[in-house]
Amino acid sequence: MIDLIDALQWPAIAVTITAGWLVASRQPSRRRIGFYSFLLSNALWVAWGWNDGAYALITLQCCLVVSNVRGLYRSAGAQE
Repeated sequence: MIDLIDALQWPAIAVTITAGWLVASRQPSRRRIGFYSFLLSNALWVAWGWNDGAYALITLQCCLVVSNVRGLYRSAGAQE
């Protein structure tokens, strides 16, 4: 089980990079998908960090959740 959790860092990296790409899009629908992707990556990083005892990383991800929810909310108000 620990090896599976340790392996979460690789999908977390992939989702984070993809989310950054999508958030930079000019299309509001892609930006929203990007913010949802960032939220998924936050969850993956927290799961990995919890297992590894990386509490600073968990704190960072919790702060980024607030930022991503704000971006998602603002993106929802954008014109398609």
